[in-house]
Amino acid sequence: MATVSTLPDGPRARRGTSSRFRRVPELLIEALIRLCGWSAILFVFGIFFFVFREGAPFLFGGLNLREFFTSSKWNPTANTPHYGILGLLTGTLAVTALAMAIAVPLGLGAAVFVSEFCSPKLKEGLKIAIEMLAAIPSIVWGFIAYMTLNPMIIAVTGAPVGLNILNGGIILALMSVPVIVSVGEDALKAVPDSYREAALALGASRWELVYRVLFPAAKNGLLAAVLLGVGRAIGETMAVLMATGHANQIPTSLLDRVQTLTATIAAELGETVQGGDHYRVLFVIGMLLFVIAFVVNLTADLVVRGVRGKQNA
Repeated sequence: MATVSTLPDGPRARRGTSSRFRRVPELLIEALIRLCGWSAILFVFGIFFFVFREGAPFLFGGLNLREFFTSSKWNPTANTPHYGILGLLTGTLAVTALAMAIAVPLGLGAAVFVSEFCSPKLKEGLKIAIEMLAAIPSIVWGFIAYMTLNPMIIAVTGAPVGLNILNGGIILALMSVPVIVSVGEDALKAVPDSYREAALALGASRWELVYRVLFPAAKNGLLAAVLLGVGRAIGETMAVLMATGHANQIPTSLLDRVQTLTATIAAELGETVQGGDHYRVLFVIGMLLFVIAFVVNLTADLVVRGVRGKQNA
């Protein structure tokens, strides 16, 4: 009766076992990468759940939505409280719109200059300066708005108070520009050099290269830069609180004082009773800010998809 030797199987088994052990670190790293990828989504849902949990009892239990969105009377501490945010909402949109009107051209122009026109040595110096601007705390920007821009606006415009939409818009623009420049410069740098060489070979000037080649090729990254700037402007709190005058009214000019949604939460949350109506309506405002951010990002995504569809057609 023949016998089958099992000696060769030993090394094979050991090699198989060792290869499986070598795959363990790789599998752990893959799992860690997947967890990091999903963590952003989990954190967003976790934050929204926390805000919704605090604001939902008043949102569905006692809040008059018609007054909430159509009235400018905001007086949560009165005997008959009023929770109208129309003035807060228009103030937020006015300051953000002015800030973006200043920051987007300035930021994209600076990104183009840093990416395409300046020398390597100057580029490194400008990038360091831009990063330092982004690192300035918002409270310092608030001091600049209060101590520097405030008297300048009074002297130039003759306004009785320099804490207004114009002041807040300028400060928010200065705070948003570093983000737009940094992300926009990365988007332009990611465009392949073959695009530039082909455009220059066809006789395009440097400016034609920028707006006919680089801007269309980097539109997704540039749009992301603008959206990050919008998010910085909408979500800013302390600098806006110090720069806009914090007066609840519907503005009619750039020299009017306004009150924003974020500044209202920052100024009043510490004075509320936890679980009270005033406490919960501030979380409802936080939910509204989430919705505004979602609408901005969704609109941008639809615009990008529309541009892609036209190009593919």
